[in-house]
Amino acid sequence: MKLGVISDVHGNRVALDAVLADLPPVDGLVCAGDVVGYGPWPGECVAELRERGVPTVQGNHDRAAVVGSAPGFNAMGRAGVEYANRVLDADALDWLDGLPEATAVADGRVAVVHSHPTVRDRYVYPEEFGPDLLAAARAAVGGGADRGSAVAGDASEVDPEVLVLGHTHVQGHERFPEGVAMNPGSVGQPRDGDPRAAYAVLDLDGPSVEERRVEYDVDAVVDAVEAAGLPERIGTRLYEGR
Repeated sequence: MKLGVISDVHGNRVALDAVLADLPPVDGLVCAGDVVGYGPWPGECVAELRERGVPTVQGNHDRAAVVGSAPGFNAMGRAGVEYANRVLDADALDWLDGLPEATAVADGRVAVVHSHPTVRDRYVYPEEFGPDLLAAARAAVGGGADRGSAVAGDASEVDPEVLVLGHTHVQGHERFPEGVAMNPGSVGQPRDGDPRAAYAVLDLDGPSVEERRVEYDVDAVVDAVEAAGLPERIGTRLYEGR
């Protein structure tokens, strides 16, 4: 079984379209959150994932966009959240509001969160990946954490061997005897020095992870950011992958 894994789309429709066009044949797609924020196409990105029925968890920008405020965010983050709240219709905002913070897919074999499995909004970079994260993932999707979750069937029987998380916008994965921890990187705003849109393909027969990158029209995003009245740096930083 193969899964396409995406995260941190951040309202970048052009990058999302490029990733979906590049995606090899898979059995499903999963998203580790932050569908909106920063970018100028929050509605289109929400609509794409909803239409495809992609299992998606709630990121911090998704959560902030629902209420239209972002305490602690920088100026670009606040602007993106306020913009998303303003342009999204009630149905899209309700969808974002209803996203779980943790979920399990592939018959409970894969846990999906946005940040740390049990510490909301904590950044976990690839160099910090370890077996402790897999234990925390079991708590998150098995009902042992104080987070919203969505698990099909008996949560007590969920024992994931793969943890998918996002939030850092840095692509990476590690394999341990206990399983795999992976971040597919950011579709819409990479921050690992590579400006190409990032995603991954997870093969559960291993399990193994193929990290993938795809070029897209950054100029078109920069123009759309300007047209939307968003901070210029939201677009120009994409040239740098920062």
